[in-house]
Amino acid sequence: MPSRIEDVVFSEPSGRPTAFVMFAGSLAMLSIYVYFDIIHDGSSISSLIMAIGFALSGFAESLSTERQRMAGGLRLTAILLLLGLISLTIFAPEVILGPR
Repeated sequence: MPSRIEDVVFSEPSGRPTAFVMFAGSLAMLSIYVYFDIIHDGSSISSLIMAIGFALSGFAESLSTERQRMAGGLRLTAILLLLGLISLTIFAPEVILGPR
C-alpha cells in the first residue's frame, strides 16, 4: 500500500500557475528581508530562509511532468528547510530572533 505522503510529494508538478504563486511568495519574503536589512541595519534570517524554501517549491512546480523525482526532491528539501526554521524558532529562538 503506497503512502499518501509519497503520492503527494512525488506527484507530477502542478504547472505554471502554482509555480508563479510560489515565486511571488519568494519574492515577497526576499523583499521583506532586504527592507528590514536596509531600514533596521540587520534583519531576521527567517524571511530569507522562507524565501529560499518558497523558491525551491516554485522551481519544483515549474519542472516538466517527466521530472517527478526531481520535483519531489526539491519539495522535500523545501519542507525540511521550513521545518528546520520552525524547530529553530521553537527550540532556539535566540538564533532566529536575536539576543534580547
